[in-house]
Amino acid sequence: MAGIRDRTPLWVQTRCGLEPRTLTALAMVLVVAVGLAAGYFWTGRPEPVRAPELVRAAPATALPAGWAGPEQEARQETGPPPAPPVSLAPPVSPAPSGAEVVVDVGGKVRRPGVLTLPAGSRVADALRAAGGVRSGADLTGINRARVLADGEQVLVDVPGVPAGGSGPGPGSGGGAGGTAGGGAPGTPVSLNTATVEQLDTLPGVGPVLAQHIIDHRTEHGGFRSVGELREVSGIGERRFADLEPLVRP
Repeated sequence: MAGIRDRTPLWVQTRCGLEPRTLTALAMVLVVAVGLAAGYFWTGRPEPVRAPELVRAAPATALPAGWAGPEQEARQETGPPPAPPVSLAPPVSPAPSGAEVVVDVGGKVRRPGVLTLPAGSRVADALRAAGGVRSGADLTGINRARVLADGEQVLVDVPGVPAGGSGPGPGSGGGAGGTAGGGAPGTPVSLNTATVEQLDTLPGVGPVLAQHIIDHRTEHGGFRSVGELREVSGIGERRFADLEPLVRP
């Protein structure tokens, strides 16, 4: 301590009146201060920083087949909505409003003449509109369920007319005493009134094809033109060309 005192400047010795204890305390304070300063600088020194490791994305987990999320699962649990009922019946096209047919009813009926009936009327409706048939009239061969065609003639028990004979209006030579079914040689056969036997007499037409013509006539309410004969199953262009001059609506 004497060495430290000797090295201390004179003004310090004079000012502080250094004693051995004082010098010891001062030395300890200096040592502590130096230690703290050294620790502060040691902790504040720059340190190397390591770069962060790359985090790889987790592989996508394959979803099980058929899984479509919670909403789809809930929909599958409740089941699909019921399908609307399907109607197997073909749509029926109603007759246009105000459509009419004009027919000539003659023979043994109470009020023969030209009648105007709603479209889709049948032979029975025409007979009823004519006042009904007379007592003793022969209705054999008359198809009272047949749908009427516009402009045709319905004859009841007229001598010289084939059974069930009916045909176009008087202007076509189908009146009383005429041949409405094409019975006379050279007279075209009426597609709307001919029977299966009469159609069977046409070239290339047998009983089966004749029945097809009758079925088509009943289904479509008669033939309005000879060209509609092409729509009958079994009649091609060549057969139609042979039949065209031999038939009429």
